[in-house]
Amino acid sequence: MAFHVLIPARLGSTRLPRKPLADIGGLPMIVRVARRATQSSAASVTVAADDDEIVTACRASGVAAVLTGTHHSSGSERLAEAARALGFATDEIIVNVQGDEPMIGPALIDACAELLARRPDCVMSTAAHAIRGAVDFQNPNIVKVVLDAGGAALYFSRAPIPWPRDGGPMDSTAAPLRHVGLYAYRAAFLQRYPRLAPSPLERVEQLEQLRVLWHGERIAVHVGTGEPGLGIDTPADLEAVRALFAAHGGAGFA
Repeated sequence: MAFHVLIPARLGSTRLPRKPLADIGGLPMIVRVARRATQSSAASVTVAADDDEIVTACRASGVAAVLTGTHHSSGSERLAEAARALGFATDEIIVNVQGDEPMIGPALIDACAELLARRPDCVMSTAAHAIRGAVDFQNPNIVKVVLDAGGAALYFSRAPIPWPRDGGPMDSTAAPLRHVGLYAYRAAFLQRYPRLAPSPLERVEQLEQLRVLWHGERIAVHVGTGEPGLGIDTPADLEAVRALFAAHGGAGFA
């Protein structure tokens, strides 16, 4: 099974300005992410950037990059433009690796792509893992997902779901799951996504994947046994990742 990785990168991050170019061990973060993704089974890895400065930084380190518009409201919309520019066939699988995940597991990328290949009833796939603490369960910055009997997503939320009505212990068969922001798409659906009307739920939760469910499409979910590496949203996250890089000599990076 062949698939391609696209990595959206936007220079104007609000919580961490110029985030894609933040230095980690002598290389920009976006280069670290791309090099990590090349350790997967992907046939190609390309950064989809909204600024020439990102494209230049990637190419200087041997990472393929394409320049996209600055008008996109989501990473999926940016990748749709990049996929058209790269000429991917409609039946190919494209994996969206977030540009702030320099420790993303290559095996998780493979698993997400392989799951979508096995699920012709779904237009997308994503990943999740068990939530093991009450603090994470109630944290609105940690997205939760609930599944149907076949392992497809019923709903994603920043709220703690599912919530035990009587306040008792959680049923182990319905234990809460933390969503991992990794997506695989069928290329034909990725081109259709920007033309779908935004969902009211998407606006409320600020979660683009809710647009897909709102329009009646299905998202398969790979439930992993381990947690992915630390992602970077804030200056504190960046310092934590830099410390891990220094302490472990780059282990878990590329």
